[in-house]
Formats: sequence, C-alpha cells, structure tokens
Amino acid sequence: MGILSGIIGNASHKDSRKVEQQLETILIPGEQVNLAFSLVRDLIVFTDKRLILVDIQGVTGKKTSYKSLPYRSISRFTVETSGHFDLDAELKIWVSSALEPAEVLQFKSDQSVVEIQQALAAAVLR
Repeated sequence: MGILSGIIGNASHKDSRKVEQQLETILIPGEQVNLAFSLVRDLIVFTDKRLILVDIQGVTGKKTSYKSLPYRSISRFTVETSGHFDLDAELKIWVSSALEPAEVLQFKSDQSVVEIQQALAAAVLR
C-alpha cells in the first residue's frame, strides 16, 4: 500500500519509530508507539497507553488535531465491513457511557478496518 492506497481511503502501516519522533511533543516520557496507520494525511496511533487519532486539517496541513483515547475509557467499538452497494467500511468507537460514538472512521478496504479493529481489541481487552 502506498500513496495511492492512502488517497483512496485505505489505511497503510507507518514506521513506529518515525511516528514516535513525529509525536514526541504529544507522547509522555516513556510512552511508546506500538503500531501506526496512515489514512490519507491522518494517523491512527496505538501506543502502550492510549489510542491517538491525528487529524491533519486545512490545505497546508499546518493545523493538527490530536484526539487521545485512553484504552480504559473505550467502552465498546463496532466494525461494519463493506457490502455490494455500500463500498465503505467503518469503525466506530465509544467512550465510557456515551450514547453516540466518540469517533467514526471510514475506510475503503475491509482489510484495513479489520486489521485496525484487531489492534484495538488487543489493546482494550488486555
């Protein structure tokens, strides 16, 4: 998976060391990046302590939003794979007792969403 996969909405693996360097001002001392995926310009980062969703905004990408979800606060999540007419796969994440999902991520590939869901399940269910 390369740039083309990212453009069409497929998540691709990122080098954990490079992401750790990129997020050095966000990570706490001793926190390590275990797994990272890029989705177009955005990042989905699994550390040993939390899930970090990096939303790069604007044309220049200068403005960035960092959403931090400690694994202990994730109460549930769902995966919806693509179908014949609905070609997008979707991952929804709820925190604590919220009625609405805290985050909804859309993918063009079932493989991407299933792999990310497996990483999320491993982190939340330990």
